[in-house]
Amino acid sequence: MTITTDSPTKASLLPGGSDPTVFDPQEAWYPIYYVEDLNKGKLSRFTLLEKDLVIWWDKSADTWQVFEDQCPHRLAPLSEGRVNEEGLLECPYHGWAFSGIGDCEVIPQQQSGRQAHTSARACVRSYPTAIAQGLLFVYPGVKENAAQTPVPIIEPMEEESEDWVCLNIFRDLPYDALTLLENVIDASHIPYTHHKTVGNRSNVAPVELEVTESGKQGFKGVWQEGPRKGQLGTQYTSFNAPCLIWHDLTSKQFGRTLTAVYATPIRKGQCRLFARFPFKFSSPLPRFFIKLTPQWYSHINQNGVLEDDQIFLHHQERYLAASGGGENYSKAFYLSTKADLYVSELRQWVNLYHADPFPNQEFSLALSKEQLLDRYHSHTKNCVACSQALNTIKKIKVVAIAIVILIWAAIPVASLLTTISSFWIVASLSGTLLISGLTWWQLHQLEQKFYQGQEIPPRNL
Repeated sequence: MTITTDSPTKASLLPGGSDPTVFDPQEAWYPIYYVEDLNKGKLSRFTLLEKDLVIWWDKSADTWQVFEDQCPHRLAPLSEGRVNEEGLLECPYHGWAFSGIGDCEVIPQQQSGRQAHTSARACVRSYPTAIAQGLLFVYPGVKENAAQTPVPIIEPMEEESEDWVCLNIFRDLPYDALTLLENVIDASHIPYTHHKTVGNRSNVAPVELEVTESGKQGFKGVWQEGPRKGQLGTQYTSFNAPCLIWHDLTSKQFGRTLTAVYATPIRKGQCRLFARFPFKFSSPLPRFFIKLTPQWYSHINQNGVLEDDQIFLHHQERYLAASGGGENYSKAFYLSTKADLYVSELRQWVNLYHADPFPNQEFSLALSKEQLLDRYHSHTKNCVACSQALNTIKKIKVVAIAIVILIWAAIPVASLLTTISSFWIVASLSGTLLISGLTWWQLHQLEQKFYQGQEIPPRNL
């Protein structure tokens, strides 16, 4: 079942299930991919709430399908298979093939006239999907509830949608979805943690936050003074349970700016971040330059910002667990100012509505800095813009080194010439050699940024 927000059905259920005292993390929509990063000719894999999923393009239904990543025959991962010539998802192990609704259509080993493929045991579990604001969402709960439950969109982007210009990035993060939400909602860390990237220590000032409404579906708040000592105006914050937070800021200098983050839980201690930065500028010039900037270049910079706090958040959540976990947050944390009000409100929401998606589970052993700063597996290989840019850089490097080798071989021959022009030939070849070598070196340095982050954050340089 695929839902599109172009013609939405009226939502009659709220996320989290019908029990007013419990927020069930299964009964909600979660983004799993930007649609632009999916390839109709390839299978993609994702893990949502510890469930391995396979994503594939169903050409007969003209839509993306999401299945449990297990063949019912011998439990082989379907993501290692293919979409066959008939447009069916084919298992790599024995060739069982499935339609877009999960029904088994083909068992190659079955004798003619037999009907084993019609058994419910031969079917693959399919999940409801929705596409909204360029994201593919999945509903992991009761399938019948999906169409009645609203997809969590960034509501301001629906207002005069053509006026917005948006920067997007995703990354698989080595810490919990709740840790990510807690970090995003904490505006007071930006001047320190992100000093020299998107913050500055000189902008530190008292932060007086206020919660204006709160309930099972999340909460809203306001920071009257706003960032940069009030220079940018009042900032409004919304937490739409269980996975979406956005900050909304309108200033005379820049127009309207949103900072929106989805935290999609993969497993305990790991989540996928979808960060969106919609701008509605008061001047057309910034909009022009943002659209002009290559997406891969923006992603390199945005990955650097994410790495500002990636290492210490990975360890912080383990220290919290050792201190009794989130249920004991008020004793483990010393939340002494109103700057921590949203953090406290989020933790209270989790505890009050039993909303931890992985209760009573333990974190894995802490990762090394090198593992924490990995960019290739956590972003590049699944990002169309960055993977294409990386392949282009590799090709140009090959050309550059080939030119270096050819010129290196040609210079001795040219130097043997006795004509007057031999000097200029050698000089030209030497110059080209230098330029090609420098080009290779610069591209090599750039190439590394697609693989690994910087161990020392800019704030400490």
